[in-house]
Amino acid sequence: MAIRLLAPATINRIAAGEVIERPAAAVKELVENALDAGARRIAVGIERGGIARIEVKDDGCGIPEAELELAITRHATSKLTDEALVRIATLGFRGEALPSIGAAARLTLTSRPRGQDSAARIIVAGGAVGAVMPVAGPAGTSAIVEDLFYATPARRKFLRSVAAESSACADVVRHLALAAAEVAFRLDIDGATSFDLPAQDRQARIAALYGRGDAQAMIALDAVREDVTLSGFISPASLTRASARHQHMMVNARPVRDPLLRMALRVAYREIIPAGRHPLAALWLEIPPESLDVNVHPAKSELRFAAPEAIRSLVIGAIQRHLATPAALGAAPSLRLEPARHRARFSYPVAPSPQARGFAEAEATLGFALPPTLRRIEPEAAVAEFPLGSPIAQVFDTYVLAQAADGTLVLVDQHAAHERLTELRLRAEREALGIVSQGLLSPIPVDLAADDVGRLLDAAGSLAQLGLVIEGFGPGAVLIRAIPAALGDADPVALVRDIADTLAEQGSAVGLTTRLDALLIRLACHRSIRAGRRLGLDEMAALLRAMETTPLAQTCPHGRPTVLKLTRSDLERMFGRAG
Repeated sequence: MAIRLLAPATINRIAAGEVIERPAAAVKELVENALDAGARRIAVGIERGGIARIEVKDDGCGIPEAELELAITRHATSKLTDEALVRIATLGFRGEALPSIGAAARLTLTSRPRGQDSAARIIVAGGAVGAVMPVAGPAGTSAIVEDLFYATPARRKFLRSVAAESSACADVVRHLALAAAEVAFRLDIDGATSFDLPAQDRQARIAALYGRGDAQAMIALDAVREDVTLSGFISPASLTRASARHQHMMVNARPVRDPLLRMALRVAYREIIPAGRHPLAALWLEIPPESLDVNVHPAKSELRFAAPEAIRSLVIGAIQRHLATPAALGAAPSLRLEPARHRARFSYPVAPSPQARGFAEAEATLGFALPPTLRRIEPEAAVAEFPLGSPIAQVFDTYVLAQAADGTLVLVDQHAAHERLTELRLRAEREALGIVSQGLLSPIPVDLAADDVGRLLDAAGSLAQLGLVIEGFGPGAVLIRAIPAALGDADPVALVRDIADTLAEQGSAVGLTTRLDALLIRLACHRSIRAGRRLGLDEMAALLRAMETTPLAQTCPHGRPTVLKLTRSDLERMFGRAG
């Protein structure tokens, strides 16, 4: 097969695919250009997930009319003073964003530097460049992207739903707004304002984007090692979320999704929060530019550090030191319930099935509402004839160790096992006449990002089917009026925040049944005993007996195993005794 040179238009479209893989990438590049231009106010508008239209307006330095055509030429940039690619102090520097967008969509670029008599405009459609023309316009730059990927339909075919793409765009703008708190930001999605923020300090920006309650609970962090500075805010161990979407890292004011930094954050919290939970963090790292390579990938979201172990050590050490201070200690909010006429935690709206009765009796025996108890040592206890045996100890305050009559050792993950029991109980209630809800004595407000509020209110009908009753409470909050009775003393605020994260990850394309199942599993997680909770032998035994009569108890609702067994022959092989 003969080798041939690709046409320039094809080359440009291939290059565009590396830089602009989805609408959120186009938003990121345009907002970064605005920040590099010294903008003090940036307004972003998104329509239909950014596929139909993206508009970014700023009041920055603008592009001179004579340079407007050069601005949409590949590898033309005003941000590099030499060819060495070191000491890069701007967010953009490769000269790829505008030409890549113009190759994949219809781009209208209008700009006016201060002192220029009028603005000038240039239009690029699928790589075809129009003439520069004078127009009326304010100082600054406006970039309008329409019909994204019309010139590369294969790329459009692999986009997610409109809701998912809108959410990704909002996350990008939120991350950039957090990185540049000194700049005013506005985000409109399909004509509705998601947020409109003035220039403010970092903690105020965190409060505006993620809620005052979280911002007030977070711990200020500052650390210096040689010429590297780390600052920002982290959550105490008592404040976690179901996903890592509320973790933001900025390196030299550049928002990044760097694996080294994210791993360092996980390691710092690994011993103090349960598996599957994630801390909140907004961290700013300042490092000499020559010690950093930002030219790893066209998206510029991953970095290469000259001394990665030193950076990792600084982040882990600083976080762990600050978590050990008195400021990191905080009490969980108390639950306020209306007095119940009966034990609503273990009641059913109709006569329960034998299986459902087993769940309720097991939970009543476990007594999870009682304070944590110490483990009792009963070495003389006989081994009962049960499939999972009799409990003999608790390992790491997380795993129940039992021994079956045949000598088999059984390890049970207490949280995963009880999560399955709770999930099946909630399903039994739902399939009967609906999950019983219990009203709160005083409704509880929860501050959230505007898009999270919108997703929760859109799902309010589905949540009511699950016993969680919420309503709107202004532009950035919801009000919790009732929670599922089966959740007992679960924290309503943490529950709603986790459900908001679950909805954000799912997107609107998920069917109702799938969505209800995912939300039900999230409810079950909040009712279940946690890793680190000390149990007495009677509580351990009740958990084992309930598992033996429960279908699907071998795994938790997420698919992780709940039980591991070690037979005598397994142990003999491990110790080299097997012949």
